[in-house]
Amino acid sequence: MRVAMPILLLLCTGYPPLCFGQNLPDPPLVVIDPGHGGVDSGAIGTQGVLEKDIVLKVAQEMVRLNREIHGGALELYLTRYADTLISLSDRTGLAKALKAYAYVSIHCNQARRIGAQGIEVFVPEGGGRFTETSLQLAHAIRQNLNQHLGLKDRGVKMANFLVLQETTQLCPSVLVELGFLSNRVEEEHLKKKPSIAAIALVVLETLITYFNEGNNK
Repeated sequence: MRVAMPILLLLCTGYPPLCFGQNLPDPPLVVIDPGHGGVDSGAIGTQGVLEKDIVLKVAQEMVRLNREIHGGALELYLTRYADTLISLSDRTGLAKALKAYAYVSIHCNQARRIGAQGIEVFVPEGGGRFTETSLQLAHAIRQNLNQHLGLKDRGVKMANFLVLQETTQLCPSVLVELGFLSNRVEEEHLKKKPSIAAIALVVLETLITYFNEGNNK
């Protein structure tokens, strides 16, 4: 598995970002939902890596990169900022209260088959006001993670996850599975700081480009 050198060089040297556009006068508000937390560890890797820790680090890194590299191009809110358990209703309730322009839930995968690997992006099943824009965002995220980081692409799928169903009429919403902690190679990759930073940057800049191209409310 490779990590895109241009992204790592960007983080180290301050080169121009991978994707960019004009700053929006009114930064779109995006809710980032790091899954699980507290007593709910989520997936547990072969080496004991916890899903709840990886996804929180990715979300926190998105906040940092948005501030330090993109000057606050997005207004980001996390459903949790620490190792705490937040109910599913409170996660989606935050997006509703803030009238989010997009909702991105971040997770890691797990499977009985240790060879299973790759990223998946889910959108709400059953249709809704933002089905088309959710699909556009989902395809952009999985394409960029695959092209820039070399992560195996398992495609975009529909699911009835509660966090997606509860936000489907509010804004574009996606659930991103960053890889399989049950796969030793992917677990090793996901626990590294440069990998976390690279993933955070790709997802962040995909969102920025998405809104700069006019895919907002």
